[in-house]
Amino acid sequence: MTSTPDTPRPDPQTRPTRQPSPLRRMVERGRDEEHRVASSLELFFDLCFVVAVAQGGVELVHAVAEGHAGSGVADYARIFFAIWWAWMNFTWFASAYDNDDVVYRLVTLVQIAGVLVLAAGVSRAFENDDFTVVVIGYVIMRLAMSAHWLRAARSSSGAERTAALRYAGGVLLCQVGWVALLFLPAASVPWVFVVLAVLEMCVPLYAEKDRQTSWHPHHIAERYGLFTIIVLGETIAAATVAVKSGVEENDALGEVLPIAAGGLLIVFAAWWIYFAVPIHDRLASNRQGFLWGYGHYFVFASAAAIGAGIEVAVEQAVGKAHISTTAASAAVTIPSAVFLLMVWALHARYFKEGAAQQLTLPVSAVLMLGCTFAGSWAVLAAGIVAALTVAVGVTLSARSARPAGTQEA
Repeated sequence: MTSTPDTPRPDPQTRPTRQPSPLRRMVERGRDEEHRVASSLELFFDLCFVVAVAQGGVELVHAVAEGHAGSGVADYARIFFAIWWAWMNFTWFASAYDNDDVVYRLVTLVQIAGVLVLAAGVSRAFENDDFTVVVIGYVIMRLAMSAHWLRAARSSSGAERTAALRYAGGVLLCQVGWVALLFLPAASVPWVFVVLAVLEMCVPLYAEKDRQTSWHPHHIAERYGLFTIIVLGETIAAATVAVKSGVEENDALGEVLPIAAGGLLIVFAAWWIYFAVPIHDRLASNRQGFLWGYGHYFVFASAAAIGAGIEVAVEQAVGKAHISTTAASAAVTIPSAVFLLMVWALHARYFKEGAAQQLTLPVSAVLMLGCTFAGSWAVLAAGIVAALTVAVGVTLSARSARPAGTQEA
C-alpha cells in the first residue's frame, strides 16, 4: 500500500496515543521531543512506591522513639535505597523508551507489585532484622526492569543494543548477589549490602560508557519534582496523623501545636526551596544527570524522614517516646538540614549570584541544627528558620534581578 501526501506518517518520537497497542517496537524517544510530560502510569507508579516509603517512615518512628536510632536509621537507609534505586532506574528508562504498549504497561505493573511486596516486609526487616520479603520484592522489581531492557535491545542495534544488553545483564547479575545476601552471616550483611549497592549504581555508568540513552532532561526534572512533591505530601499526612493522635488521645494541644506549626513551616519551605530554580537546562549530559539523579537519594530520604521526625517529636511531647527532648528534636532538625544542603549542592548553587545568595542555604542548615537544643520549642524554631530562609532567598533574588539604576523601595 502506498502512502499519499494526505496520509500522515507515524512518528516514533511523538507521544503514544491513549489506547495502547498490544505490541510495538521499543524505539528511543527524542531528547528534543516537545511537550514531554509524565504519564498517568508514571504517576500511579510514584504513588505506589510512596506506600513503601511510608512503611519505612513508620518503622523509623518506632525505632527512634524506642531509643534505637542507630539501627533504625541504618535499616531505613537500606530499605530506602531499594525503593529509590528501583524508582530511579525505571524513571530514566521510561524517559528514553516509554512506548506505552500493553506489554510495557504489564511489565511496569509487575514492578509496582514488587514494591508492594517490599513494603509488606518492612516491619520484619526493622523488628527482626529479616530482609527476606524486602529482597524478594526488590528482585521482582529488578527482574521486570531487566525485561524492559531486553525488549529495548531486541528493537535496537549497534551501540544502542550493546548498552541495553549491558543494562539487562548488569541488573540480573546484581540480583544474584541480593539473593545470596539472604544466606550470609548476619554480621557480614551490612558490608555486603554496601558492596552490592555500589555495584548496582555502577551498572548505568558501565552500560552507557560508549553511548548515552536518549533520556529527556525536562521529563527527568519533572519526574523528580513530582516524586519530591509526593514524598513531602506523605510527610504532611504522617505528621497530621501524629498531631491528631496527640490531641485526641492525650489532650496535649499545647504541647503539639508548636511542633505542628514548625513542621508545617519546614515542609512548606522545603517545597519552595526545591522548586525555586529550573534545573532541566543543566541536565545536558550523563555526568551532570547521573550526579544530580544519584544525589537525590539524600533529598528523597531526608524529605521522608522529616515526617518521621515530626511524629517522633509529637510522641516525645506526649510522653510516648523513651528519648530526650533533644534527641526528638534532632529527628526533625537533622533531616531538615540535610535536605537544605543537598538541594543547594545539587542545583540551587548553580543559580546563585554572590556570597550572600550562595551562603543562604548552608547557613540556614547550620542554624537548623542549632535549633536542636531549643528544648520543646526546637521544631517551631526550625520552622521559623526555614520560613526566614525562603524570605531571605526571595529578597536576594529580587534584588539581583532588579535592573541597574533602579531605586530600592
